Amino acid sequence: MAKRERVVRMSVEQPLWRALTGYRVLTMVYAVLLAIFGKDNFGQQRFERPWVAFAYLAFLFVWTLATLPKVRSAASCTKRFLGADLVVALTGIMLTPVADVHSQTFDGPTLPSIWTAGAVLAFAIKGGWRWAAFASTFVAAANIIQRGDPSRDTFHNVLLVWVASIAIGYVVEVARASERTLARALEIEAATRERERLARDIHDSVLQVLAMVQRRGTAIGGEAAELGRMAGEQEVALRTLVSSGLVPPTRVSEDAAEGAVVRTVDVDEESPDAAATCDLRALLAPHAGARTSFAEPGAPVVLPAEAARELAAAVSAALDNVRVHAGDGAQAWILVEDEPGEVIVTVRDDGPGIPEGRLAQAEGEGRMGVALSIRGRLRDLGGTAEVISVPGQGTEVELKVPKAQVSRGKAGSAR
Repeated sequence: MAKRERVVRMSVEQPLWRALTGYRVLTMVYAVLLAIFGKDNFGQQRFERPWVAFAYLAFLFVWTLATLPKVRSAASCTKRFLGADLVVALTGIMLTPVADVHSQTFDGPTLPSIWTAGAVLAFAIKGGWRWAAFASTFVAAANIIQRGDPSRDTFHNVLLVWVASIAIGYVVEVARASERTLARALEIEAATRERERLARDIHDSVLQVLAMVQRRGTAIGGEAAELGRMAGEQEVALRTLVSSGLVPPTRVSEDAAEGAVVRTVDVDEESPDAAATCDLRALLAPHAGARTSFAEPGAPVVLPAEAARELAAAVSAALDNVRVHAGDGAQAWILVEDEPGEVIVTVRDDGPGIPEGRLAQAEGEGRMGVALSIRGRLRDLGGTAEVISVPGQGTEVELKVPKAQVSRGKAGSAR
């Protein structure tokens, strides 16, 4: 197994989960102490039915401690747990007037008190501001119903929890987006360093040998000249591959609370994650050679692996047509453009071009190379293939694949 550098994504959420764990424990202790030592406005024990209050608080104590592993990470904090946790908080709010008859008259704390905010914050950290708005709306409704005749302070507290939870959820979403951007930048940096290392090694060995074979073969002549020509083509292809930096894209799949880091690990190319996406440049670069120029963006052109392979196969079919119909001496160019909404690959040659109506005639005769190998593949991807040819001025094949269509198609096939 080859070693290469891999980006390990930091978890910006991990400190938030740790803070939430501590918050839940502290607020649970606070709710218990408040029930034990709290007094009503007349200095008397606030509960008319203390057994209700202490039964709930005992359950809250056990629930909080038992579920600490659930709030240690996003993976362990499941939707089922969040729903159950919210039910525990709402139950405590609604049991408050049962245990404390005067709670609707005087603005006293509910049984779970500020522990309830922890249940809402778990929604915010797990799912962002929309989940936070969902949970805090239920808590707000329960508080208003529990009060019966809510005061200004009640509305103030409800609004504060609602706004704060949504704000925290939004911050979490922004942090996740920033984390992905940082991880991607580190990934590209790691790939660049790997490319430079490979370029040095190959330049010092393989490329020099191929160049020497080309020179000696040309000087000797005869069959050696043909060998030299082939060595020269391979030198150009290898030099293009190295200079384009086509290291397979790494997979961001590990969490580290200390920050985003780059580590050297084993990469299994046969793993499901490694096949999820693909850098289109890695599939097209082998076509580069003495008579085929390859121009591509400096950043990876990432597509679902299946879509990238189909697009590369269409390019290969277009180059086959160049070799067959334009002649051995024709020059071809491949241009890759990564636009915000689509990927465009253009294959152009300087051959004699295609006479008008020739493609339709070939299709009618049953020769379906362009129709199936090129247009058919692009149609399956939701894209288009346009062939532009002027006799005597070469042929241009423009392949367009919309990114949104490819993503939806991939998601649909997964379902």
